[in-house]
Amino acid sequence: MLDYHKLKSLDLGTQTHRYTQRDTMLYALGIGLGADPLDPAQLRFVYEKNLRALPSMASVLGGTGAAWREESMGVDWLRVVHGEQRVRLYQPLPVAATLSVTGRIVSLSDKGAQRGAVMVVERTLCEQGSREPLADTTQTLFLRGDGGFSAASGESDPAPERLPPTPDSKPDLELELTSLPQSALIYRLSGDYNPLHVDPDVARAAGFSKPILHGLCSFGMATHAVLKACCDYDDARIKSVAMRFSAPVYPGETLKFEIWRAGEGMLRLRGRASARNVVVLNGGVIELNKPR
Repeated sequence: MLDYHKLKSLDLGTQTHRYTQRDTMLYALGIGLGADPLDPAQLRFVYEKNLRALPSMASVLGGTGAAWREESMGVDWLRVVHGEQRVRLYQPLPVAATLSVTGRIVSLSDKGAQRGAVMVVERTLCEQGSREPLADTTQTLFLRGDGGFSAASGESDPAPERLPPTPDSKPDLELELTSLPQSALIYRLSGDYNPLHVDPDVARAAGFSKPILHGLCSFGMATHAVLKACCDYDDARIKSVAMRFSAPVYPGETLKFEIWRAGEGMLRLRGRASARNVVVLNGGVIELNKPR
């Protein structure tokens, strides 16, 4: 069983992460940039001439180690799923850098023996040698096999604040982006080598008909949609992105993104697998900086 006190006191430490221009271009290709290789706006993310980094790339830069997966922590990590992701940027990401990434476990919330638990992990990204943060990222993880831990520990943190529901009104903007059949094979080269996304046997054992796309890949596609529809591909406009993963996406699917204007510099977003008419991303909240 999950050990609340041991997990909350775990020092995730500071990791060093170095990435190059090649990594920046590879990440953008995995998200789907360059689908139109003659579009100069997309080329700036996949071609070294005047290269820019996608803001959502902050979600895959660095790591806080796998110490919380150690058996002594009691987490049934094979049943852990990514529930929500948030990224806040304080300045545009460099196209290449050496980072210091510091992580901490913010909260552990018990939903009950049959309902699992929720863990929130934060990371702060700084260029090595600087105290000025580039970005903060927050993962909300659903620990489906670890509910009921508070009966033993006597402690549970308050549940994290949920993202607000998507508006009921007609969206102000809609656009579609199509992933490639090999999207997961490309995207995994940015660091997530979970075989669930590439091995048909592993996917079937997990209850899926075939490998599913990484949640953070669909997160990146949503960021791309906002850049295209609302920012004229100016990456410096993105201040923060947050959304909930509500259903799996399969490589090769077309996603329809519905976007609402929600006040000055604020957007709301929902993503839907077009052919299946299934909501796969929900509760999206995007903050924009003013145009330069």
